[in-house]
Amino acid sequence: MEMMTSASTLIPGRSSIRTVNKGPSWCQAKTGLVSAPPTPILVKLRPSSPILRLSPDIPLYYARRVRMAQTFTARATLGLTKPTPSVIPHIAFSAKEVDFSEWKGDLLAVAVLEKDMSKDESSKFKNAILRRLDMLLGGLLGDASAEEDFAGKTGQLTVIRLRESGFRRIGLFGLGQSTLSPAPSTYQGLGDAIAAAAKAVQASNVAVVLASSEGFSEDSKLNTASAIASGILLGVYEDERFKTESKRLLLKSVDILGLAVGAGIDSKLKYAGDVCSGVIFGRELVNSPANVLTPVVLADEASKIASMYRDVLTATILDEDQCKEYKMGSYLGVAAASASANPPRFIHIHYKPPNGQVKAKLAIVGKGLTFDSGGYNLKTGPGCSIELMKFDMGGSAAALGAAKSIGQIKPPGVEVHFIVAACENMISGTGMRPGDIVTASNGKTIEVVDLATLTGACVVALGPTVAGVFTPSDELEKELRTASEVTGEKFWRLPLEESYWESMKSGVADMVNTGPRQGGAINAALFLKQFVDEKVQWLHIDMAGPVWNEKKKAATGFGVSTLVEWVLKNSSA
Repeated sequence: MEMMTSASTLIPGRSSIRTVNKGPSWCQAKTGLVSAPPTPILVKLRPSSPILRLSPDIPLYYARRVRMAQTFTARATLGLTKPTPSVIPHIAFSAKEVDFSEWKGDLLAVAVLEKDMSKDESSKFKNAILRRLDMLLGGLLGDASAEEDFAGKTGQLTVIRLRESGFRRIGLFGLGQSTLSPAPSTYQGLGDAIAAAAKAVQASNVAVVLASSEGFSEDSKLNTASAIASGILLGVYEDERFKTESKRLLLKSVDILGLAVGAGIDSKLKYAGDVCSGVIFGRELVNSPANVLTPVVLADEASKIASMYRDVLTATILDEDQCKEYKMGSYLGVAAASASANPPRFIHIHYKPPNGQVKAKLAIVGKGLTFDSGGYNLKTGPGCSIELMKFDMGGSAAALGAAKSIGQIKPPGVEVHFIVAACENMISGTGMRPGDIVTASNGKTIEVVDLATLTGACVVALGPTVAGVFTPSDELEKELRTASEVTGEKFWRLPLEESYWESMKSGVADMVNTGPRQGGAINAALFLKQFVDEKVQWLHIDMAGPVWNEKKKAATGFGVSTLVEWVLKNSSA
């Protein structure tokens, strides 16, 4: 049923989204990125389009910014569960030209390529930095790397404790093969490995140096420093809000040595922190169980984001009655079973730059199903993952996480609308039944064939780390791909096979809400297409796989960094 909620309520056939006031529609969509299970929708809008008018009587809740990510409101829930306050890492990052031999601290992390480990005929490192370090340590580095069989391969790590040195430990971190164009994921992975090592040795301060950075452009140096900082920030963070015991976070400062100094890298490191703030917030939203993160609580969190950055963000929240005014029948049909206990909330956050002309208007729409039981098509049996269906709001987490980051970055020349239709898909006497016909806000009718979702369809096709992309627009696909090349998140374009739509036709309504298992992700994208005006360019992202890390059994915050980067590339920054 989730395929219907995004398209039929968020992007009506007339290509407009209305808010609580009875003025004109807030925008005429021109181009967009649309995402569903469990993902967000992005839309590019004409600057001359009517601007959303917010209802003046909708209150905002003011709060001082005291943490990188805000804390969920403590309240009684089913099971009496209350999350403890978030423990968000506060790490001071700085770029320095200090010689590594003069640095003093707990852990000197040296990033090493395989080629850096080669030695000359006298068994000395050919790499200048490793040679100097080995001399400084009296040959200990060469001996230890040989004993540990450290060759600089990806993921290899050797940490040596020192007695008479300015730094207590030195760590060699393998990066694998040489590359002149460093991939962001490589250095994010380095940052994550450094974070793990810092936690293991209880380091409070760390310095990072690359054994080889020759050939890096100035932009590459800045992006590399940013990726390392992001990896460390996200690596040290652990969501322990629902645990009775928490680990003490000791890491306080990280110095990045020898890459660059000045305002450019300082700005890049701040940007990394702002993006990680949104990623962590997105992780916390997805990690939160459905008895804590209800649609109302999700709307409260959106309001807190807007109040936290009220100089550039405003929020409008529609309740069930207001959604009825706008004839959001398919959305309210999904919400009907638990509307009395956990009523739906339609969320709209509006970012407007603090000053200057707006050259582009964008919209990001995230699916907000806080729990999907499958309804009367209850998810049962092996592989159904019903216990994980709290992550069916991963799209809204990406959208709201991006909103939080954008509120801090404040990009000029771009206006952004963040939209979430939050609800639950449950079972009760008031819920939808298979065979029911619902009417979307654009007037199209949908026969409900299956109340369960297609969340796993794209995972079967692309696995757990790659998001699927569907769009008729080569331009939008290129924009997303360019943004993802900066962030390191993985996307893959899949076809919109029009002939598959035949299987989605109904004998008694305009369409059914689901097709056969084969090509399920394509059918979902074709379903969304029915609610987008032909003049509108759109892109749909299916991030059901990468939104969750099964190994860590935790959310990833996937999508936030790429959405933020997409917004910035459409700004005048």
